[in-house]
Amino acid sequence: MLPFAALTGKQINFLQYIHPVFSSVILCYLSGNLVHNVALHQKATQSSENSQLGAAGHAVDGKRDASFQRGSCTHTEEESDPWWRVDLENEYTIAAVTVTNRDEHENMLDGAEIWIGNSIDTNNIKNRCAVISHIPKGRTFYFSCSPAKGRYVTVLLRGSKKVLSLCEVEVFVPNYATQSSTLSGAAASKAIDGRRNSYYSDWFCSHTAEGQTDPWWRLDLRQTFVIVSIKVTNRGDCCAERLDGAEIRVGNSLQNNGNDNPRCATISHIRAGKTSTYQCDGGSMEGRFVNVIIPGKSKTLTLCEVEVYVAPRYLWVGRLLGLSVGVAVESINMDVVPTLRKCVIPGGGLTCWPSTKLVPSPSSTEWTAVPKGLWVFRFGSGTHWSTMA
Repeated sequence: MLPFAALTGKQINFLQYIHPVFSSVILCYLSGNLVHNVALHQKATQSSENSQLGAAGHAVDGKRDASFQRGSCTHTEEESDPWWRVDLENEYTIAAVTVTNRDEHENMLDGAEIWIGNSIDTNNIKNRCAVISHIPKGRTFYFSCSPAKGRYVTVLLRGSKKVLSLCEVEVFVPNYATQSSTLSGAAASKAIDGRRNSYYSDWFCSHTAEGQTDPWWRLDLRQTFVIVSIKVTNRGDCCAERLDGAEIRVGNSLQNNGNDNPRCATISHIRAGKTSTYQCDGGSMEGRFVNVIIPGKSKTLTLCEVEVYVAPRYLWVGRLLGLSVGVAVESINMDVVPTLRKCVIPGGGLTCWPSTKLVPSPSSTEWTAVPKGLWVFRFGSGTHWSTMA
């Protein structure tokens, strides 16, 4: 038997997953202004398909491989006004889109338009992000979107006898940080600039006004993630004790500015200029908002870096070979349980069937046999775990 995941109580014991196509690590580090690519592995469609080699899903497979022959790019038929579209499943505020061009026929993409909106009607899309004048062969270009809101991102190439071919389209949402007050331009975003420089005098740290009651800092991840761990870097040039007693809170509520969300950890002390790591309930907390708050009067909050390590709520497991494999569970009463969903990739686009619930037997370690196919784990609350018949 091959255990792809083992849960012991609330502990997620695996921090890596392998997919035969999308080999990667599940832990993502969210920082800076662009947090993550919301188009990755989402359902993509196009106006026509030249061949299976040019499937729409190839533009959201996470690979910037510019070779069409290696099956990494999309390709429509020659037609009038060809288009490609990705469904993000939710409306996002989109900050930027990157497009990777083919390593041949580089001029085919000239003049293509990037549109963002909530309609799948190409004549009814509201926001144009950019026009692609030219991308050299094999290169990836960045296009700022102002930002714009929408669920669908469409690339449209107007004209007759046109072919649309894309090797990767990445859609980035902004990472929003805010705080209860700001001292002298030491904005909340300074704590997510990707640098652990701990000298406030060098303008690398966030800083609230001094002597406040319950000062707080908050990061909006724009969607719910499984929060595995959080790293905090303290100020190095003075005042390290100011951070003592700060609380890290994670959740989906903005009540009391998010400071009433469940507590991930309490910072007892971080030495000047050092970085400490805090595990969030064994890697099982879910939330959109990450807060740091210092309870009490006459407090000042300074953060030189906050790093949030997350796992997606759905984790690729791999294409199983019809073996008796499954999920080991410690008991049926655990607070975090996996859900299995069976998925197929027709034409390169991911489709998942609805799951049906099965109640595990009360043995200490329960296994289930699953048929071959592509399976996805989901982590959530409850006392059941699910699989497809």
